[in-house]
Amino acid sequence: MGLLPAVLLGMSVSPVLAAPTTPHKPAPAVKKAPAKGKAPAKGAVAKGKAKPSAAAKRKATAKAGESRPAPTITPSDSVGRVLGWIAAEHDNGSLPYIVIDKQAAMLFLFRANGEVIGQTPVLLGMGVGDDSSPGVGAKNLSQIGPAERTTPAGRFVAKFGKAFGHTQVLWVDYANSVALHAVITTNKKEHRVARLLSPTPDDNRISFGCINVGTSFYTKHVRPLFQKAGGVVYILPDTKPLDDVFPRVRLLPYLSGERTE
Repeated sequence: MGLLPAVLLGMSVSPVLAAPTTPHKPAPAVKKAPAKGKAPAKGAVAKGKAKPSAAAKRKATAKAGESRPAPTITPSDSVGRVLGWIAAEHDNGSLPYIVIDKQAAMLFLFRANGEVIGQTPVLLGMGVGDDSSPGVGAKNLSQIGPAERTTPAGRFVAKFGKAFGHTQVLWVDYANSVALHAVITTNKKEHRVARLLSPTPDDNRISFGCINVGTSFYTKHVRPLFQKAGGVVYILPDTKPLDDVFPRVRLLPYLSGERTE
């Protein structure tokens, strides 16, 4: 199933998940022509208008990129199977839910009734793997090695709560310190916003295991939807078979009436 099984299962999910509308990038200011008879010499820089540094250019590009709409991605077969199972069994109950495709580094957001809110790229744990290392949640960040910085796969009931510095985050796996929150930009060398905006998932592995989302998508869509009662987060695996992480997905042919004798 390359597309979501909306027709087969009566879901209100559209076949291709479109990103929510975002504001357009503002038009650049019009450059004024130099006054007649006062054209600057070739290669000269106007007084008070020094050329921006490379760091300033990166910052401006990242800021402008926040307003770019995320590319529309056709969900993988694994995403389609998980969504079909959620709809057939009403596994999310009365809660909104998120499906994260780690291999594509994409997040798909839904209301409790299966209505699509949107999709967006995410940043994930640096380490490739589907389990959290034992005791990783009790370690300081400096004690966590690169291979331990994994985003675990599975089904999680997520709720908002306090984190370091009294900030509010959506705790996905509190025991292992895995949260979903707006992208962190304190370490400029990591270029996290630029990684979110890149066209491929190849550079989206950078966190200690937490899931980073673009600030605009997080504040406009995720936080309002999950703030009151939380929701369910389904994280697809990197290396494990999908049926090992979500065993009941095997029942989908029976639940959807697709099986024939």
